[in-house]
Amino acid sequence: MLKTSAPVLASALIVVVACVSAPSQQPFHSAPLDITHSRPYVMVLVNGKGPFRFVVDTGTGGQAFVTSELVDELGLPEAGQIHLNDPSGQGGRKVPMVLIQSIEVAGVQFAGVKAAVHNLDFGDGSCQGLLGFVLFRNYLLTLDYPKRQMVLAQGNLAPDGGRSVLPFRMPDGIPIVSVAIGRKTIDAQLDSGGAGLSLPQELTSRLKFSSSSASLSNAQSLSTRFMIKGATLATDIRVGSYIFKRPFVEINPAFPIANFGSVPMQNFALTFDQTNLLIRFEAQRRVLHLSATPGAIRLINAPPAQPPDSTLVPVG
Repeated sequence: MLKTSAPVLASALIVVVACVSAPSQQPFHSAPLDITHSRPYVMVLVNGKGPFRFVVDTGTGGQAFVTSELVDELGLPEAGQIHLNDPSGQGGRKVPMVLIQSIEVAGVQFAGVKAAVHNLDFGDGSCQGLLGFVLFRNYLLTLDYPKRQMVLAQGNLAPDGGRSVLPFRMPDGIPIVSVAIGRKTIDAQLDSGGAGLSLPQELTSRLKFSSSSASLSNAQSLSTRFMIKGATLATDIRVGSYIFKRPFVEINPAFPIANFGSVPMQNFALTFDQTNLLIRFEAQRRVLHLSATPGAIRLINAPPAQPPDSTLVPVG
């Protein structure tokens, strides 16, 4: 989950175009999503060259990240430095920033993109770069996991009383929605570059579970190492009118906010409207399940060497 604090640097079958207010009149562009380890990847052109494989990360508030190998291959010019931090707030690091003349995805071209140089290692999900959430601020962005499709469109979402269309806020360029755990309401980041449904350890100490917590994996962020545990809640989690029935959740001791990652996202087609700060969730079923199968544990907790769970903060 990456964010920027300064504007300068900054299982469903869905008809995706129904996410706009007047679908028959609005142009849209689409591209295939490759879902690997639950994370969404698209092919992009960088300065007209490629295609290259990029992860789409709604948990990143910056415009883009690129690997040092891609910088060398394309001869991308440096444009200063930025400071990377993760949500634990425990230090960070400076990395170079480069200026990209154009990034093209789904037939849409974005000009003058500033990108942090940071290698991204997702194992089988290796890629050459990352597209951050604010890059799509002028479009409706749809990530349709069941249909494996990304859509960029013009138009607006309309409130529906909180059933499927929810308000969100993005104080650091990352979408945050309210979710309910039993009678408690908490904030959660919507993070397609993240992993499972993760709750901060301090919160889980006040919740009831139907199973004992178990250690799942060692994890690493930019500034800290920690152990992720997991357990099954004795209560449901609600997002709008959708219910995760007593889900298996991760317990994270390092980060202070809940994270709605790519594993629970796979149930939905999600459409983000940054202009009106609205998001639409659409799934075939209202009651959903998130279980702790061995395969799911590997998906949720396969920690990258340098994960996208970090903040993007500009230097001076």
